[in-house]
Amino acid sequence: MGEATVRTPEGRTATPSPIAATGARPAGHTSLMARMRTPRRPRLWFEIALIAVSYWTYSLVRNAVPEQKSEALRNAGWIWRWEHRLGMAFEHGVNQAIDSIGWLIVGMNYYYATLHFIVTLGVLVWLYHWHPGRYAAIRLVLFATTGVALLGYYFFPLAPPRLMHGGHFIDTVVAHHTWGSMASGNLAAMSNQYAAMPSMHIGWSLWCGIAVATLARPVWVKALGLLYPTVTLLVIVATANHFWMDAVGGVLCLSVGFSLSYLWYGTTPARLPKQVSGRRMAAAEREGELRTA
Repeated sequence: MGEATVRTPEGRTATPSPIAATGARPAGHTSLMARMRTPRRPRLWFEIALIAVSYWTYSLVRNAVPEQKSEALRNAGWIWRWEHRLGMAFEHGVNQAIDSIGWLIVGMNYYYATLHFIVTLGVLVWLYHWHPGRYAAIRLVLFATTGVALLGYYFFPLAPPRLMHGGHFIDTVVAHHTWGSMASGNLAAMSNQYAAMPSMHIGWSLWCGIAVATLARPVWVKALGLLYPTVTLLVIVATANHFWMDAVGGVLCLSVGFSLSYLWYGTTPARLPKQVSGRRMAAAEREGELRTA
């Protein structure tokens, strides 16, 4: 049999492509990997369940890491000595100075205990609502960052400055009788005391700051996004919960998170489409175009 031909609007004849003749889809159209990497509208129930289960797992694993007190104290002494060699052992001075301002240090105690969760969840909700096309990629950054941090807790147990022997740091939560940390006072038994490296207060706050600074429109909102991790760094040092080198560890974990997201999606979250349409409708339209070609 001869090949079927169709007449084009210009009057020329053409042979339909095998794809159009058979109704076959382009190569790779049904690829599972391609579908997984395609930006899609997140499902609310799935995101709520995923975040809840992920945080529960993170807390379980973090607190299940053996509290290696002697090694954690040795590591704290090692970091403290290195900071002195670098001429950047400023944590003690900041801790002592801000502790002398009662209202400020009490406010920082509550900041440390609450905003870590409130702001992170708030940014996730904002991304879900206003940037659904970018949400999954940015959420992947956060989850990967947190996963890498668990390795740090296991392989490098570290005592916070307030627990160092002879460091003369002030545990501001205990000193001012405020509820401000899962690692101080009566709540200490519920949390691993020696998981200071890396600082997820910095990892999460910098994640929030980058997301807001790159995706928000108002300049003042962008400025707040950048200010948030900066203030958080001051808070973790002033309350003697972290060395500044713990913050460096948090930044490194975040860089791994962004790298994995880039490798998976092939671009940065900001370059992905802000909004996404229904994938089934788009697929149906493409299939209809092929059949009528």
